[in-house]
Amino acid sequence: MSAGGIQRDPFNRTTLLILLAIAVIGIAAPFAIADFTKQLTIFWVMVLISYTWDTMGGQMGYNSFGNIVFFGVGMYASAIVQIAPYTDLTAYTAAGGQGSALVLDLGQYFLGLGLGALAAGVSGMLVAVIVGAGILGLRGHYFAIGTLALSIFAAEMVSGWELVGGGSGITMPGYPGTTIASEQEKTLIFYFLCFALAGAAFLLLQWLYSTRFGLAINAIRDDEDKAEAMGIKTARYKTMAWAVSGFFLGICGALYGNLLIHVDPRDTAFDGAGLGVWMVLMVVLGGKGTFWGPLIGAVMFHVTKELFWSYLLGLQYIALGILIVVIVVFFPEGIVGWFRAHYPHWFGEKIEPAKEASEASS
Repeated sequence: MSAGGIQRDPFNRTTLLILLAIAVIGIAAPFAIADFTKQLTIFWVMVLISYTWDTMGGQMGYNSFGNIVFFGVGMYASAIVQIAPYTDLTAYTAAGGQGSALVLDLGQYFLGLGLGALAAGVSGMLVAVIVGAGILGLRGHYFAIGTLALSIFAAEMVSGWELVGGGSGITMPGYPGTTIASEQEKTLIFYFLCFALAGAAFLLLQWLYSTRFGLAINAIRDDEDKAEAMGIKTARYKTMAWAVSGFFLGICGALYGNLLIHVDPRDTAFDGAGLGVWMVLMVVLGGKGTFWGPLIGAVMFHVTKELFWSYLLGLQYIALGILIVVIVVFFPEGIVGWFRAHYPHWFGEKIEPAKEASEASS
């Protein structure tokens, strides 16, 4: 791994063995602890949003609070594609999204889900490209504030759009079958879909970071003006990075919306105060711009959050706030960054003793 956090040979033997172990654990987990399949599914959602945020915030140095927009856009794009071919969307949402879920057969459900996920990914990517043309010209805290305003604007705009249920939200098509077994089957299917999506995003992003694309966005992070002076088309690379994030976040939003069934514009789709902040926090906790940081941060945060919500209900947000303070104060470089500073030999880095270094220099 290089000093900038990019592993130029991302899939060496050791890494492949670790990834294989993670894959085996991921496949076995929903069968070994079946009662926690939904929580495990949400965990892979956390992993995906962590890595897609790290593309901007860690690898490129653009701290975005607006990535939740692509997540929400994908959720609503999927809902429209899944519902509109089978019923009048206006009539369906006339009850404010509180009516019964649309009943489809198995073929209709999975066809709609597949097309909806595709539409969600394309919509997220297009929104990233269109919005990025204007907002990616901002830098530093101006960019961060601009993206925060973008997420608020998106939530308010969809809340006033009656075609998709307005502020009351919209109910996604229900999975065929009403038994407990069918619900467990649905959860298991969505677990593997989210697991596969997170894995695909991880592999694609790590490969991209090992190419010219990774060098370019690292150069933008280190000094954008110098990168431009060297001939790097920074606007193109910034847009590409956001578009890749938007694509995966859009699909993730589609899967997450179908898992939850009911989609609310403020509390689910464009949850800036929840998922929008959590994706930043997980990356900061694990280590920005590192190979394993977002994954470690997602594990630590998701486990801690579940414990807070289980044993500190009513005080969970206070505990979460304390956790944020602890992270910022004691782990400003993240867990991976802390270990790298204290145990550099674990990362293949060699530090010469002061005497030997002095003799070498003279």
